[in-house]
Formats: sequence, structure tokens, C-alpha cells
Amino acid sequence: MLPYPQIDPVAIALGPLKIHWYGLMYLVGIGGAWLLASRRLARFDPTWSKEKLSDLVFWVAMGVILGGRLGYALFYDLSAYLHDPLKILRVWEGGMSFHGGLIGVMLATWWFGRRNGKSFFQLMDFIAPLVPIGLGAGRIGNFINSELWGKVTDVPWAMVFPNGGPDPRHPSQLYQFALEGVALFLILWAYSRKPRPTMAVSGLFAACYGVFRFIVEFVRVPDAQLGYLAWGWLTMGQVLCVPMILGGLGLMVWAYRRAKA
Repeated sequence: MLPYPQIDPVAIALGPLKIHWYGLMYLVGIGGAWLLASRRLARFDPTWSKEKLSDLVFWVAMGVILGGRLGYALFYDLSAYLHDPLKILRVWEGGMSFHGGLIGVMLATWWFGRRNGKSFFQLMDFIAPLVPIGLGAGRIGNFINSELWGKVTDVPWAMVFPNGGPDPRHPSQLYQFALEGVALFLILWAYSRKPRPTMAVSGLFAACYGVFRFIVEFVRVPDAQLGYLAWGWLTMGQVLCVPMILGGLGLMVWAYRRAKA
């Protein structure tokens, strides 16, 4: 068993002002995505300025935050948010959904593309390889917060989480960091280095993320208010990943068939 590193969730405290590591991880994800997007900008569209790129990153970030929050309320805890609508403003209490954030990003991308003469999938193919940076950073934030831990296990790398009871558990946040952050980034970055048919990069992102998340859900404890949806193992995260996997594979097939036509 490995010791869980006791890291204060509050990174900086200035009187009543507290800056949490989880919030800083969002800044790391957004800042890292902007830096890598800057490197790819000339290949994407040499006529775009850094200011236009900054606008795109800003709106995508808004899509992540607003979509993630609304998605969590809708997919994972709707009754609690209907009972207390102001709860949605208390972001420091936690509660973000990747799938909701993805929908927010898609809407922001569609709106930004219409205003700047780019198709939806042109922009999504550009954005997709940048997303794992934020995903990986977010999982580190979950780990520091001692949340979203895994099932009880006896594997040598199990950890006892402060708010997870006395039993050692899978550090599922680190599994997701390795798969959704590191592995997904390497796959997409390598694949997108060469010209690909429009929609192919987006499709690969959706399929790979869906598979990685579906796998980790087998060892991750589901949200307490939902539990398992069926068969004693199916989670909401897995349900939401199925259309991502199928849709991603479908986009890739469609992309390559269009390229050959």
C-alpha cells in the first residue's frame, strides 16, 4: 500500500480569500492548451492572430466551466439542484461533469466558428489534441481533493484516502490522469501531426476518451446519489461514454470515406 500524500486542498490563503488547487488546475489546463494551440496556429490558419486564438480559448473555457457545472446538475444530481438552485453557483463544493463540459465546448465552438468562417469540425479537430491537458490537470485536482476515488482493493499501489474510509482503495484519479491525460494527449498529438481528413481527429478523441473512461469506471466508486444504474456495475459515466465511442468511430469512418470520394 502506498501512503496518500497529505496535500492541503487550499494552495494559497490570503485572509478570507482561498485559492484551491482544483481551481489552479483549471488555469493549468487552459494555459497549457493556449500555449500548444499557439504552436499549431500557423498550420491551422496562418491568417489568425494570437488575439483571435485567445478569443477561441476564452469561449471554449467558458463552455467547459458552464457546461461542466450544468452537466453535473443534469446528469448526476438533478433533484438536489432543483431543490436548491443556488447550489449551482457554489462551485467550491465540487461537481463538474466532463460530458457536460464537452457539450459546452461543442456549443461554444459552433458559435465561434460561425462568427469566424470556420466549420464546426475544423475547429473541433484543432481543439481536440489540446483537451487532454485540461483533463489530466483536472484529475490531479481530484486527487489532491481526495475525491472520486476507486473501490476497495489490495493492489500494492492502493491508498487510504482521508474521506474514503479506513480501507485502501484504487487511486482511480491517477488512472484517469494516465489514460485521459497522458495517453490520450500522446495519441492525439502524434495522430494530428500529419494532415487528416476533417472529423478524423475529433472522432479519434471521442472514441479513445470513451474507451478509457469506460474502463476506469469499473474500479471507480460511482456518485453516491446515483450508485450503479444496472447489473451492479453500470455507471452513469459508462452510459454517457457509449455514444462517444460509437459516435467517434462513426466520425472516423465517415471522414475517411469522404476523403476517398
